[in-house]
Amino acid sequence: MSTQIQNVSSHHGSSSSSLSQHPPSNHQPLSRYESQKRRDWNTFGQYLKNQSPPVALSQCNFNHVLDFLRYLDQFGKTKVHLHGCIFFGQPTPPAPCACPLRQAWGSLDALIGRLRAAYEEHGGSAETNPFGGGAIRVYLREVKECQAKARGIPYKKKKKKRNTIIKGTQSAKDIE
Repeated sequence: MSTQIQNVSSHHGSSSSSLSQHPPSNHQPLSRYESQKRRDWNTFGQYLKNQSPPVALSQCNFNHVLDFLRYLDQFGKTKVHLHGCIFFGQPTPPAPCACPLRQAWGSLDALIGRLRAAYEEHGGSAETNPFGGGAIRVYLREVKECQAKARGIPYKKKKKKRNTIIKGTQSAKDIE
């Protein structure tokens, strides 16, 4: 994957794209996150290129992102029990079943975060970022809830920690 996607739609007549890839200017090894982000960006660009007709990154919208996420399900490793399955709602089923494997919600959430950052790093504006729209958040929430029910694992919203000062004591955040 060392080949950079300069312009997904270059063979369709446009000469350049504001969302083209730029190689890093420094020669330090990339962090694991940066490597994964680059790999994800290249994979998404390749996915768009393979569409019929190919889609330019600058023409990409939330529907393309949703289609990409659904496409990735075929490579998933998380068993998601269907409503009719006898193991539906059981976190540790005692036997195998024919329910499909899907991408785990956490993996999709992290992927969207990386793609959202990569989009803006490659010239896209935050306002037009197809990875940050409401439809993507709704889709991820639905996947999370569906997988939680199917596996019998409730997801609880984390409570925010409050910085409170109690008579003469300070929280660690207040000291910093």
